[in-house]
Amino acid sequence: MNPATPPIEDIKTSMRATWMAGDFGVIAKNTSGSAEQFVARLNLPAGAKVLDVACGTGNLAIPLARQGCLVTGVDIAPNLLIQARERAAGEDLSATFDEGDAEQLPYANTSFDAVVTMFGAMFAPRPELVASELARVLKPGGLLAMANWNPAGFTGKMFKIGSSHLPPPPGIPPPVLWGDEAIVRQRLASGFTNIETELIPIDFNLETTPAGAVAFFRKFFGPTQVAFSRLDESGQAAFAADLEALWAEANQSQDPTRLLVPNQYLQVTAIRT
Repeated sequence: MNPATPPIEDIKTSMRATWMAGDFGVIAKNTSGSAEQFVARLNLPAGAKVLDVACGTGNLAIPLARQGCLVTGVDIAPNLLIQARERAAGEDLSATFDEGDAEQLPYANTSFDAVVTMFGAMFAPRPELVASELARVLKPGGLLAMANWNPAGFTGKMFKIGSSHLPPPPGIPPPVLWGDEAIVRQRLASGFTNIETELIPIDFNLETTPAGAVAFFRKFFGPTQVAFSRLDESGQAAFAADLEALWAEANQSQDPTRLLVPNQYLQVTAIRT
């Protein structure tokens, strides 16, 4: 690791606090429909043992449990797990939600028939450990399915703006590299075969203005909230202006009270060797 990189314990502490900030459950509601479509495409059978890595508030775990899978979700943020458990209980669904780290999953080797992750495991700081852990907990022949924001999409551009105003720790690769097809294939090559990728469209459809969208993410999306908190007043103003300009430029809605912003993620499926 780059000698200038902070100790991994400090990075993990900061990451946990970041994802506990705001209220990611509010953000997650905007992608829940896409999560259900992602699950439906996997066509996993009832009774399959499935691990949702970096599960957040359960956007994948809940529809998987609905179709009869034996679901375990794991996440570093305990407040998000509380929301996931509440969602499962509200639908009288059986699912287990554990606190844990995508780089050190608290499960035995070959425990699961499938491992899924949507906009989750991609944020762990050491991708080589993530890839190793995803392979380790899967049974041979088991399915890995990932949904990762990619660099060319709107979210990728948002993250790029964020990094320009508040650079990440040195030595930590950008999370959106998990959405780069060539890099994903390289990272998964040692543990997986039949690696398939597809760019999937996903729209951000919000009843607000560009300035309102910036305020929304600043309030509810932990990474945005924390980034703003680490900038001085002029830095915050410049960051907000750049984000607002991005929303305005990408908006395709003709209604001044709404935003319709095309986005995309890379769907990755692979089979454990």
